[in-house]
Amino acid sequence: MTNVGLLKEGDIEDAAIIPIPNTDMVQIKNLDIFTPIVDEPKIMGEIAACNVTNDIFAMNVPEISGMLVFLAIKTDTPIEIAEGILEGIKDFMEKKINSKVVGGHTIYSEWPLMGGEASGFLHKDQVIRKIGVKKGDKLILTKPIGLQPISAAYRLLKDSPESLEEYSLNELKNSIDLAIKIMTTSTQDVIKTIHSYKDFSFVHAMTDVSGFGLAGHLEEMLQNSKLSAIIETIPSIKFSKELSDDLGYAFEGCLSAETSGGLLISVDQNYVEDFSNALKSNGINNWTVGKIDKIQPKVVKVSEKVEYLEITKI
Repeated sequence: MTNVGLLKEGDIEDAAIIPIPNTDMVQIKNLDIFTPIVDEPKIMGEIAACNVTNDIFAMNVPEISGMLVFLAIKTDTPIEIAEGILEGIKDFMEKKINSKVVGGHTIYSEWPLMGGEASGFLHKDQVIRKIGVKKGDKLILTKPIGLQPISAAYRLLKDSPESLEEYSLNELKNSIDLAIKIMTTSTQDVIKTIHSYKDFSFVHAMTDVSGFGLAGHLEEMLQNSKLSAIIETIPSIKFSKELSDDLGYAFEGCLSAETSGGLLISVDQNYVEDFSNALKSNGINNWTVGKIDKIQPKVVKVSEKVEYLEITKI
């Protein structure tokens, strides 16, 4: 990700912020490309589109102006697979976030790749950056974690199901279905909830939880500050903790990778209950997972008394 526009050198943000000349508006742009997670082409297309657009929403942009799609497939890939991926992207953009595919590029490659670029527009004063946390802030998370170990279980059930015999097959499949639902559910409604407030200055900072895990992205929120953070509650998909223990993922440190994860929002402690209830009233599950303190600069800790919440549905 390239830092441009309003970003200072060295700042880490979820998307590029590009000033529009002679206006108070900015364009927010993001590019994401990754390899397949699931075998179902249409679902994979939805995940790709959700992953690309989530970074735009993480900057407080309520609408996506469009997506440019990138797709790389092998020369012998059946055409219905490529069509399924593109159909999934199109359906997500049009049916789930009321946007559209505006173009793209397809190539042949030995490695299947998919994703693209998305953009949105916003008044410069309405951008919510990754930085800006304040001491005493509460941290709200809008999706449970645990996608990496559950995605591994999805693959193991296909390739070596005997390795998962100790788990209830039905419950494990339910967790996989939940993971797919999480990865194909946009965070747009969270942003619309924020914009429903005439004054949303109580939201001090925001990011989406993806490849660096909950703790990794929380650490990024501490950049350019002398503050620290503590994680006190971990909502996670059922079996993700046990699978992490078996498969070697960094679950307990909250560093396990996520895909199209939830928004992590640093909220003024005096407004956290009201905002949490507003999210719930719009059908958005959310959890207060921790707080910002000033114990050790730029350090994220998981509480010794952390509460684990097992999530089976959203």
